[in-house]
Amino acid sequence: MLTAFARAFKTPDLRKKLLFTLGIIVVYRIGTHIPIPGVDYKNVQTCIDNANASQGLLGLVNMFSGGALLQITVFALGIMPYITASIILQLLTVVIPRLEALKKEGQAGTAKITQYTRYLTVALAILQGTGLVATARSGALFQGCPVATQIVPDQSIFVTITMVITMTSGTALVMWLGELITDRGIGNGMSILMFISIAATFPSALWAIKQQGDLADGWIEFGTVIAVGLVMVGLVVFVEQAQRRIPVQYAKRMIGRRSYGGTSTYIPLKVNQAGIIPVIFASSLLYIPALIAQFAGGNSGWKTWIEQNLTKGDHPIYISTYFVLIVFFAFFYVAISFNPEEVADNMKKYGGFIPGIRAGRPTAEYLGYVLNRITWPGSLYLGLIALVPTMALVGFGANQNFPFGGTSILIIVGVGLETVKQIESQLQQRNYEGFLR
Repeated sequence: MLTAFARAFKTPDLRKKLLFTLGIIVVYRIGTHIPIPGVDYKNVQTCIDNANASQGLLGLVNMFSGGALLQITVFALGIMPYITASIILQLLTVVIPRLEALKKEGQAGTAKITQYTRYLTVALAILQGTGLVATARSGALFQGCPVATQIVPDQSIFVTITMVITMTSGTALVMWLGELITDRGIGNGMSILMFISIAATFPSALWAIKQQGDLADGWIEFGTVIAVGLVMVGLVVFVEQAQRRIPVQYAKRMIGRRSYGGTSTYIPLKVNQAGIIPVIFASSLLYIPALIAQFAGGNSGWKTWIEQNLTKGDHPIYISTYFVLIVFFAFFYVAISFNPEEVADNMKKYGGFIPGIRAGRPTAEYLGYVLNRITWPGSLYLGLIALVPTMALVGFGANQNFPFGGTSILIIVGVGLETVKQIESQLQQRNYEGFLR
């Protein structure tokens, strides 16, 4: 591994890309610590240091922003509006024929969809920024903090608009930085920024577990969490790399005097075909009733039931609902992202067939059958990984910022594997020696 890093930095153009990516990462991390105008930064730090500060409701967005959300900085919204916009556009592609036609147009259509994603990202950033400012002004961002209502001292309309514009501009800048990494750096820019945001919260979360521990000044709990984390990373790498390879044979075709086809290949169906999307969907859906209950007035029965059962991560109803939603969204997303009939038609068009399976409809039915079979273990795996922080909370009292579990470990491992593959492929292109030296 060290040799690969040394070779990467010895290659001039690859070294330039790596240094450019590191430079963008430094700019991104600086932006996560610059407070926006109109916020009393001293009171914000007091509430963050307060042990009773609630981070459960906005925990997902705070994780994707690298902790910038609760500090109400320029990059407070982080990459979350872009992720939400991308998911919405991907779902609408199945529903709206115009978007589906754009997707089939190739690079030009993809560029158009990307432009729509940018517009939707800005709109969502305005909406989320307004919600964050309203939450901070009401004191609901840090429940239990004595100075929670003093985070935004000046509550005039001008200051509110300035705060929303600043956070929206920060989101647009984050989106631009991600696209710069994609064009001139290494890896997918948005994924790299997500990786950095999540990795930035690891040291503080691990140190908090050490400070809260009782055995040997917390070092035993700290070591246990590290060991569990290594096991989790190994498990996630194993499952993320696992795939069912369906063999495909292409018949020979004579065009003029040339023979085409006659090759053997395979269709790789991953065990976790849906990726991280089902966990994000389930988390977002569970935040909706908690958000409604938080801003609803009075003490009605439904509000009390939601606060008791759907806002506490260790409650059995919350755990079971979260798990069932993840399994459901795993099947739902696989169903809309992989179309067996379209794959079967393309295979038939180019003379391909699965050995032992007739081309056309039988091939589509076979692909659907295999996909359902492997989606079951993939969805159960996602549900169990997402519940690791909850099990840590119930098991040995770790806080809800337990780093090795849920969306964090899935994104860290997935982005890490993809980036390493890209670096290795570029190294092979520049250092391929062949059989003869």
